[in-house]
Amino acid sequence: MGLCGQAGRHSSAGTELGSTKMPTVKYQRGDMVMGRWPGSSLYYEVKVLHFDAKSQLYTVIYKDGTELELKEQDIKSAAGFQSRPRSRSRSRSPGRRRSRSRSPARTTRPSCTAAAVAAAAITESTPPSRSDAKLKDSFEVRLIPPEQTKASENNGNKKHEKKEDNEPANKVNEKSEPEKNQSRYNLRRRKDDGDGKAEVKAEQLEEKEAKMAAAAAPPSVSLDFGGKLGAYFWLLFLPAWVLFLVLKVNQEDPSLANFPPPWPPLESFWDAKALGFVVLWILFQVLLYILPVGKLSEGMPLRSGERLKYRTNGFFAMVVSCVAVAAAVQQGADLTYIHSHFLQLAVSSFLISVLLSSYLYLRSGRAAAEQLALGGSSGNVAYDFFKGRELNPRIKYFDLKFFCEMRPGLIGWCLINFALALTEMKRQGLEAPSHAMILVNLFQLLYVADGLWNEEAILTTMDLMHDGFGFMLAFGDLVWVPFTYTLQAYYLVSRPTPLSPPALAAIVTLKLVGFYIFRKSNSEKNAFRRNPSDPQLSHLKTIPTATGRSLLVSGWWGVVRHPNYLGDLLMALAWSLPCGFSHLLPWYYMIYFIILLVHRDSRDMSECRRKYGSAWDEYCRTVRYRIIPRVY
Repeated sequence: MGLCGQAGRHSSAGTELGSTKMPTVKYQRGDMVMGRWPGSSLYYEVKVLHFDAKSQLYTVIYKDGTELELKEQDIKSAAGFQSRPRSRSRSRSPGRRRSRSRSPARTTRPSCTAAAVAAAAITESTPPSRSDAKLKDSFEVRLIPPEQTKASENNGNKKHEKKEDNEPANKVNEKSEPEKNQSRYNLRRRKDDGDGKAEVKAEQLEEKEAKMAAAAAPPSVSLDFGGKLGAYFWLLFLPAWVLFLVLKVNQEDPSLANFPPPWPPLESFWDAKALGFVVLWILFQVLLYILPVGKLSEGMPLRSGERLKYRTNGFFAMVVSCVAVAAAVQQGADLTYIHSHFLQLAVSSFLISVLLSSYLYLRSGRAAAEQLALGGSSGNVAYDFFKGRELNPRIKYFDLKFFCEMRPGLIGWCLINFALALTEMKRQGLEAPSHAMILVNLFQLLYVADGLWNEEAILTTMDLMHDGFGFMLAFGDLVWVPFTYTLQAYYLVSRPTPLSPPALAAIVTLKLVGFYIFRKSNSEKNAFRRNPSDPQLSHLKTIPTATGRSLLVSGWWGVVRHPNYLGDLLMALAWSLPCGFSHLLPWYYMIYFIILLVHRDSRDMSECRRKYGSAWDEYCRTVRYRIIPRVY
């Protein structure tokens, strides 16, 4: 999907056939000039790619990778935008507010300041009036690296996107110190003695032009997941699918031939005690989250330039939860209740996710525009409810999305697995869980523990940085994860699978290989994203882009485009193999995960091609395979 319908467009070289005279070409290929953004009076730095003699149009590329065809009168020499002598200039005071605007064809991050927009508008006005000339004289335009401004505009990327490594969470990072030709424009005002009126007018003009820049930017993003009609489908399908899986795994014979599963009496869907159990579990996790324990981590810059702070004490919460559960079992608590009331617990969690999603949607109506997610403000109630309107909903310092993303569902996943292991021992008369049950529990416990130990890495994922918090994430965190990712353990309760020593060794080896690839690739990505100028990363190979960001093509990111997805798939395979091949149901997670990752890869491709233009095509030629080397 090209921005403005023009991204990736290249005009053919050469002159019109049959012409006898070469037209005069003012700007040559590779020239850095100022191009006017169509439909506005705003100029941005562009690079000349080609001149078409037939159409008399220049093909230029903006810093965000957008390619457009411009007439000669819409292009100005960059010399007119260079710095003026600073004999009387003073740097902007630290306390002065910096306005924000949007760059051309960008939807995810700002690329120029509102002051630059004001400068461009002033430069273009011809002929200037006396008042305009006076106002113009009170400004100077200077190209300066963004790190010298009061607030850095760097943006990297947004969970384990949950691995939706878009932005792209898998390999793309922003340079902390962009090269000079990739610097953004800033406007600094010269403070003339006794000329207070000029300063007031300058401030007003700056705010006015910031609004013009926002209006000139294209609409936010295209609707995904099937758009507005797709939202209705997913709102109905997701709860129905979880219900189907829960009823199916509870059958004596979960074969697909026994479809549909028998419908239980309506009263069996509800249990007040189950609802109370879920509420207490969530409140317990809230208590652990707000304790002043653990690191205060800084999130990635938002569109406003703000960085939110998060209490990353997830591993602490997991350890305390394990101790609390062990103490409860020691005191006689019967955790087999979770197995016998699995359906009621799932329904209770679903009701809580609906209530939370409704609250999130209603409160988003009072949120400021800059607090809304780009993809969740379509104007359609169903789509915005599903996708989520507000990007970082908070109750004071309590971040609702960050809490739900990693705490009650993920730690609850381990709790349910442990309860199912106890149930297997009780039902099968075993003194210890079966080898298959032990493997499933240990593998998934390691996965969750690793995610919580590296909880800070989630701050760079697509979920945290770009997706709003609505039904999609609330349902996924509170229902989908704990009640579908536990199907292998639930299946083994009634069907323990014997494993030979060679089979055990092979499955363990597969898990370790997958975990190594997953952890190593994520560590490379997160380190590069947070500080690409780190001397320890100087050996990494990258592909620069017109946006000032770089595409990582070293380490595992030079093998496939999503090595963390590859590691995830290997681990998912290791989780399913202990269940054997008698039924398809315990392989549900593996099948679902393949579909999910292919869909995420598709989203990555569209987003990155839109953002990085020809640099992304070069990256795809360099790293040919998407997830599985020599296969896909």
